[in-house]
Amino acid sequence: KIFHVADLTYTTFCSFVTGQCLDAIILAAMFAISMSILQLPYALLISTLIGFTALIPIIGAFIGCIVGAILIFIVSPIKTLIFLILFILLQQIEENVIYPRVVGKSVGLPPIWVFVAVALGGKLLGIAGMILFIPVTSVIYTLFKEWLKKREKRLMNLSSCKIKKI
Repeated sequence: KIFHVADLTYTTFCSFVTGQCLDAIILAAMFAISMSILQLPYALLISTLIGFTALIPIIGAFIGCIVGAILIFIVSPIKTLIFLILFILLQQIEENVIYPRVVGKSVGLPPIWVFVAVALGGKLLGIAGMILFIPVTSVIYTLFKEWLKKREKRLMNLSSCKIKKI
């Protein structure tokens, strides 16, 4: 049983890292494309920065946004406002649609449990909790599902034995 839990934990953490990286690439691509269309300065630099900082759940992209806003403000204060509106729009899409589906799917968690894991992890352990609680919740969720399946199978066997005795 210990080896099973260890293997499940290893697989889940590897899948989580893969999902996080995929999510960051998607977010960076969305920013690169939309900033290029809007002709905002430093589009590739800022989108890459946001992609890297997005590896930190919830607040990472905001760190990239602050640095990006400062860089754009140096060139054009009006374009900074456009960038901030774009950031809010793309961040809402990423946080509410893309992240739960990509990361949740990679670790086998429904999107609602991804939200719960990030919120609970952030509350208990801050940024480290946000990062660690998704794979930990996934391992617990998977073990609980396995336990339920075994229990259901055992109950089905018991009920079939009682039917045969009658």
